[in-house]
Amino acid sequence: MSGFSGSSRFTRYKGAVKRLLPFAVLVLALTACGGSHRKQASAEAAPPSCPTAWRPGWQRLANRVGSAVYCPSWVPREINGRIGGPYTDINEVSPDHSYLVSFVWFEPGSGEVHVNFRGYPGRTRIPTCSDLDTNKPVPCFSDFKGRVHSGDLTARVYTANQGIDQWHILYLWRRNGSLYTVSMHVAFPYSYSGVAHALKHMLGGLVLIKPEA
Repeated sequence: MSGFSGSSRFTRYKGAVKRLLPFAVLVLALTACGGSHRKQASAEAAPPSCPTAWRPGWQRLANRVGSAVYCPSWVPREINGRIGGPYTDINEVSPDHSYLVSFVWFEPGSGEVHVNFRGYPGRTRIPTCSDLDTNKPVPCFSDFKGRVHSGDLTARVYTANQGIDQWHILYLWRRNGSLYTVSMHVAFPYSYSGVAHALKHMLGGLVLIKPEA
């Protein structure tokens, strides 16, 4: 006779299963985790897009100036990027087809968020403005502080700016013979570093909108 009964073999089998069960659970967990990471990586790799509610306004702007414009896929949470929406402060196009789109949120005692988008189709030189103190012509954007790269764009950083961009950090870049900027006011609830972080986020999420035929 064999020295092991059916009962003892079943007991050994159950013991082996108990020992293997934690390993199997670990493998399943790692597999699920890997799948989650792959999904997350895929989502992070997806290119930015102009939000559906915002795109018509930016498309109309591109058609109006006859040149490509940049739609933000993200802006600070206090505002949104819908031209003509409740946070639009300025939406103007000059005779030379340069444009300014400004969004602002302000609440007394709570702070201010002010973001400007500019474009100068067919021009790459920094425009000239009148100095507020001397009334003399000066570059609209000055005090170069280096470069920042985010997404597909590399921007020059300026911190001494004129007009509606005064007290703003401004990012400037060029594409196909045109100059573009995005700037944000350094004001509570955002510190200087907070504004720089927000601008970099906006720069990396810009989406090129070309004029329709």
